[in-house]
Amino acid sequence: MLRAMIPELCLAQDPDSDHLLSTNPLALLLGMLLDQQIPMEKAFKGPKLISDRMGGLSVHRIAEADPEEFAGIVAEKPAVHRFPGSMAKRLQVLAQHLVEHYDGQPTLIWTRGEPTGAEVRKRLEALPGFGAQKAAIFLALLGKQFGLEAEGWREAAGAYGEEGSRRSVADVTDSASLLEVREFKKAAKAAAK
Repeated sequence: MLRAMIPELCLAQDPDSDHLLSTNPLALLLGMLLDQQIPMEKAFKGPKLISDRMGGLSVHRIAEADPEEFAGIVAEKPAVHRFPGSMAKRLQVLAQHLVEHYDGQPTLIWTRGEPTGAEVRKRLEALPGFGAQKAAIFLALLGKQFGLEAEGWREAAGAYGEEGSRRSVADVTDSASLLEVREFKKAAKAAAK
């Protein structure tokens, strides 16, 4: 369950894109899926580009779109992702999964049956294109910025759920925190080498 609040996210660092992410759970899930192999801001601008090109963001329209036409929407310049063809397929498969398993309502992932944090993470991990890390980050984003009240969400999100951390998109609330997250990732990569 989420507290009755709508934060104004700063993930895309663009007011129109961030407003869509803040008010449309489908946009947020699509942005999270796109957040790989491209800068975070570009990934989270993607749902707004798709919305503009399709005349709105509809899980059913994406799920049912002709694959070649949808790939064209994603590839149109500026492309939504550096790998538009493969990402268009992934976005459609995610939309189809949401229609099949959640009646096209992404919020049911974290609200159906008053799930615990562990259950929400399990549901997120079951989404096409979401693995353990992406699920943990998205769970932390729901908890930290949307006030998810599922019992044990911090524990289920692991290190991404830590209060005051600057590890991921879940911790980006403005341009300064974006830089802190980038520095953390840079240091983590250097330490891994």
